[in-house]
Amino acid sequence: MVTKEKKASLLVVEDEESLREALKLNLELEGYEITTADNGPSVLKLVKNEYFDLIILDIMLPDMDGITVCETIRMQHNDVPILFLSARNTSADRVEGLKKGGDDYLTKPFNLEELLLRVDKLIVKNKKIKEPQSVPDVYEFDGCKIDFAAHECQDVTGANQELSKKEAALLKLLVEHEGEVVSREHILQVVWGYNVYPTTRTIDNFILNFRKYFEKDSRNPKHFHSVRGIGYKFTA
Repeated sequence: MVTKEKKASLLVVEDEESLREALKLNLELEGYEITTADNGPSVLKLVKNEYFDLIILDIMLPDMDGITVCETIRMQHNDVPILFLSARNTSADRVEGLKKGGDDYLTKPFNLEELLLRVDKLIVKNKKIKEPQSVPDVYEFDGCKIDFAAHECQDVTGANQELSKKEAALLKLLVEHEGEVVSREHILQVVWGYNVYPTTRTIDNFILNFRKYFEKDSRNPKHFHSVRGIGYKFTA
């Protein structure tokens, strides 16, 4: 059976209804999953609770402009790619948008083909950054051993411990990104596979278990680190 690749999930933010609907329709025809919003506060709420592969963000919005929305998202350590749409075409506007955390900038009126190309490029680029290193089925570090296929590990005392499917998946993800901080958003999307997140306390509890298994001193962890407000990191 051929497994279909998961559709990329996009958030389209545009207060002009006709353009918003046109963007939604054309992007859905390309196979993307589309969520729409027409103001800044609802964008921030959506981004907090759901995972998106890309945000298409109009700069001229009521209540809160797109630049402020982008800045707020970046302050939350969320690195979702953001493509600005703007009716303003001066180089100063472009520079401002990119400076405040935007990844690309397209002026209205725009060519649909160009928009689709830019969207595709940003999604591909973002996936490449998150490409993991390959890890063997049995991984050893600092006297401990993890068998990802059998869902078990040998802890710091040499005792065998059973791992739940989710524990094994989270361990594998952290080991694949050894030395890098993996964001909460990325963990929840990869391990839980949800677009809508469960509580982040769920991850904290898993990390506490890993410290019990693999740390000589769980209060001063050497391998499993929480990076406040951002995510988690494994160092061998």
